[in-house]
Amino acid sequence: MKLQIGCGNDYRDGYINLDGSSAVKNDIVWNLENLPLPFENDQFDEILANHVFEHVKDFVPLIHDLHRITKKGGIIHARTPFYSSWGQFNDPTHVRFFTPWTFDYFSVGNYSHEVGVDGEFIKKRSVKLNFGVGSSKSLNFVFNPLVNINHKIYCRFFAWIFPVAEIEYALEVIK
Repeated sequence: MKLQIGCGNDYRDGYINLDGSSAVKNDIVWNLENLPLPFENDQFDEILANHVFEHVKDFVPLIHDLHRITKKGGIIHARTPFYSSWGQFNDPTHVRFFTPWTFDYFSVGNYSHEVGVDGEFIKKRSVKLNFGVGSSKSLNFVFNPLVNINHKIYCRFFAWIFPVAEIEYALEVIK
C-alpha cells in the first residue's frame, strides 16, 4: 500500500491520498497535527510527502507516527523547500527549514536522543538538491549536477548566493 500525505491538488491513483482540506480531491481529510494518523502499524510500503513537512508545527511526533505506519524497509519520499530558497521565506505557512542533514537527527548517534530515537529508525537513502521547481524545472539539467557534487561545500559557500529551490529525500524505515 502507498500513502500520500498533504496531497493538495496532486491526487494520485494507487495511493491513499490524505489532505487536511476538503476543498481538494482526497480519500481522507485529516490534519497531520492530529496524531496518531488513522492507520494501522506497518501498513505502508511507501509514503509520499511533497512540500508538506515545512507546514507541520509538531514535526518530530509526525515522523515517529510515519515510522509506525510504514513497514520495515519502506520508503518515505519527501520534498521540502531548501532552507535558503525564496519560496521558503515567501510562504507565511512555513514553520521550519530543511537542510541535507535534517533527517540525520533520526539516525542513531546523530543527536537522536533529542528527537526521542534510541534505536535504528530512519536511514537516508538519498538526498538531492533541485535547483528549479515548476516552470524553472528545466534548469535542473544544467544546475543539479553542480549543486549535488558536495552538499557541505555547496551549503557552506554557495547556498545564500545561488540558492536551490528544494530538497528531495528518500528515507528508509528501519525497525
